[in-house]
Amino acid sequence: MSTLAPNKPAAVKPSSTTNQYLVFSLGGELFAVGTLRVREIIEYGNITAVPMMPSFIRGVINLRGAVVPVIDLNARFGREKTDISRRTCIVILEVQSEEDTHILGIIVDAVSAVRHIDSANIEPSPSFGTRIRADFIDGMAKVNGNFVILLDLGKVLSMDEISMISGMASGQPSLVEG
Repeated sequence: MSTLAPNKPAAVKPSSTTNQYLVFSLGGELFAVGTLRVREIIEYGNITAVPMMPSFIRGVINLRGAVVPVIDLNARFGREKTDISRRTCIVILEVQSEEDTHILGIIVDAVSAVRHIDSANIEPSPSFGTRIRADFIDGMAKVNGNFVILLDLGKVLSMDEISMISGMASGQPSLVEG
């Protein structure tokens, strides 16, 4: 028979939630984005280069009649451009900026799987030790013995960059004057 100390409330375990993430490899590391942001995964190919775009924007693709900008995440992270292989693919994502939703593609080395990750198993982003900017990281999770970097898509592309990409995709001239 056990009794609780009168001044100590019983420990309540914090509630956790499980979310689905698309896990992919890029530059020898594992990354993940929430599946609610993923529209589809397509084979790499038919990217049209667009002049005068930042180096991390590989170009645009025609996705069922819509012009979709394609971002090279490796280049966005300040690394070399992604080497294209037979497993390279483009993940089509929805990225939120203020009231607008933008559709864009990211180039990844290979898609691994869709995994359920419990929020209790997600650690805050480290301030050092990763090869990408800390503000791009939403957290770190351990999946099957490997660390997976959870990306904060809203920060991987700043609002200015999303607006610029959106203007490029819609064919509208930029409102910014030099």
